[in-house]
Amino acid sequence: MFFSKRQRREKIRKKPFPPEWLDILTRNVPYYSLLATDEQAELQDHIKVFLDEKKFRGRCNLKITDEIRVTIAAQACILLLNRETDFYPGLRRIDVYPKHYLAMVTRQLPDGSVRVEVEARSGESRHHGKVKLSWDEVQKGAADVADGENIVLHEFAHQLDSESGRQDGSPVFPLRTQYLAWARVLGYEYRELHWDSLHGQRSELKKYGAKNPAEFFAVATEMFFERPRDLKTCHPALYQQMKTFYQQDPADRYHPDLNLPKGRKDVGNHHQAV
Repeated sequence: MFFSKRQRREKIRKKPFPPEWLDILTRNVPYYSLLATDEQAELQDHIKVFLDEKKFRGRCNLKITDEIRVTIAAQACILLLNRETDFYPGLRRIDVYPKHYLAMVTRQLPDGSVRVEVEARSGESRHHGKVKLSWDEVQKGAADVADGENIVLHEFAHQLDSESGRQDGSPVFPLRTQYLAWARVLGYEYRELHWDSLHGQRSELKKYGAKNPAEFFAVATEMFFERPRDLKTCHPALYQQMKTFYQQDPADRYHPDLNLPKGRKDVGNHHQAV
């Protein structure tokens, strides 16, 4: 089974990357231009495999197009570059909504009672093989490569986290010894963000990451790829752990003095966290 899957993927990689897909990629995912030439080629191969294996479903009358599929696949596959990957093995389907969608949320109150609420969401990652995304938010996240806000990176970081069997902020590492440093650094950084959130202190990391360790990992992933110099400067140990896991060094893709892409000062806007 393993060899047949590997051979099938190799066959898919050898197919030419459709010109219309490349147009979509360069137009909708400006982060693609920041990658080295070999990374761009690898990303194209990853996109071909991803789109062959994952199903997309439009919700609320949204028609799934190649633009939607390629834009989402490209950002999801950025997280897979430069390392061994099984292409999100637990993921079967991506549901795409035109805009924010409503979800039923069950909350347990301090007195032990349970309350059901309706909540507007832009994305969601589930254990049982599904990711939900707002197409409007997907486009916004892709367009600005330096704001630290990217719903696809966030939700697919959750998918990587789930590969360990649960979403707890500890994705799968090739070596067991790597978990010790990961747990020490991310545990400390999570507790610091949680304290800052409780006491109204400013943090470079989004306060949403203080919700739980899984959300912290997803928020840190967004910042690692889109505001890497801020993360490296203010949280060097965290940056190093993310670099070790993702086998990428995004800070090298940005200007030394700014959180802006090299040679692309016109792309996106630089937003400081509040």
